[in-house]
Amino acid sequence: MHPCGGKLKPGPLGLRLVEPTPRRARILYLLKTVKPVDIFKCEQCGDCCKGYGGTFVTEEEIISIADYLGADPKCFVKDYCRISGGKPVLAQGNDVYCIFWNGLCAIHPAKPRMCRAWPFIESVLVDVGNWQIMAASCPGIHTDVPDSVIKECVGQAVANFRL
Repeated sequence: MHPCGGKLKPGPLGLRLVEPTPRRARILYLLKTVKPVDIFKCEQCGDCCKGYGGTFVTEEEIISIADYLGADPKCFVKDYCRISGGKPVLAQGNDVYCIFWNGLCAIHPAKPRMCRAWPFIESVLVDVGNWQIMAASCPGIHTDVPDSVIKECVGQAVANFRL
């Protein structure tokens, strides 16, 4: 027993304290208990539906959205998209919002994977600082948890979207 009350365990350099520091214990606790829904709660503000860059749509998503709208999939790209980098992206109105944003997402049941995944995107796994950047424009993103917990939660969500 360590004088501080921690447990000791033999290690390569003699005895070592095996109980984590308070900070490490808190992070380990959070990793076990915090889920993606605990670090993001959509407030339906639409901030993720505006801005340049666009939402790329796959052929399957085009068919799904067109079907939901009762539109002809063959005309969908011409009527609802623009081309960026050779790929179709959902068009934006003059207000810079996605054309399907009208206070709520008009295609919510059929919205593209890119929209369903937000803000649990792979760029956060590359650099967790992207979570903080996105939080500056998204009131639903919580930043009051350690970066390691954010990465773990985003990793869980990204893995689920790949299934």
